[in-house]
This record gives sequence, C-alpha cells and structure tokens, in this order.
Amino acid sequence: MSNAISTQPDSYLEFWNEYHLCTLTTLRPNGRPHVVPVGVTVDVDAGVARVITRKSSRKVANILAGGVEAHVALCQVDGGRWATLEGVAEVCTDEAVVEDAVARYGKRYGRTPAPDPERVVILVSVERALGQTLGARPQPAQAAA
Repeated sequence: MSNAISTQPDSYLEFWNEYHLCTLTTLRPNGRPHVVPVGVTVDVDAGVARVITRKSSRKVANILAGGVEAHVALCQVDGGRWATLEGVAEVCTDEAVVEDAVARYGKRYGRTPAPDPERVVILVSVERALGQTLGARPQPAQAAA
C-alpha cells in the first residue's frame, strides 16, 4: 500500500520508532496555531499517526471545531534530524481503538499510561511526510573533568 509515510526512506520510518517527544499543531477557531507536546505512534501500513489524550483538551476542541477538514501537523526533532507529518485529524472515542492506541504508545515509549475514562485518540490520516532523518545522532554532553 503506497501512502505518504510508506514512501519515505528506512531512516525516516526508524526515526518515528525512536523515543522522542513530539509536538502537535492544531488550529484554534480564530486561526491561530496551538502547539503542544505529545507522544505519537505511527502506523506505516495504515498511513495514520495516533495521539492519546483527554477528550476535554484544547487540542481535541480545536480538531472538533475544524470539522472534517481539521488539518494538523506532528513534528519531532533530534539535533539536525527532524520529521513532520501533516494530515487531517479526527477524534475517536471507540474503546477498542483507544486500547489499541494505548498499547502502541506503551510499545514506543516503554510505559503504559494509567486507565483514564476521559481518554480519546486523535487519528491523523497522513497526507504529507517530510523531514531530514539522515545524519549522526547527537551525543550527550560530557561532564567536565
């Protein structure tokens, strides 16, 4: 299946499996951007990215206000390496979809969040993938002797 994510080089796909916090940019009803840190999981085969959050969050309100054309961007950066996924977001409350997203989050980030009855999933149908993921990973600073 060809999609915006699956056509990227292996380094791009590997980068989205490394432990990195990301940002999600949504648009407020007045058009101003709202940028928040999030954890993201990417499903290459389905061409979607997932973010778990609370249904009362501002990001969810922004997506719902955007309707069927709620455009968002997900980004992560590590030194000179970066990747952005752009697409249309929807909010999903289906329990099985939420459980699947929580399991994916646990696999990527090494911890499973506590149960939360307010949890929903932001599903992003990725339309565009861009970035630069080749190059050396930054090394931790060495302590002075």
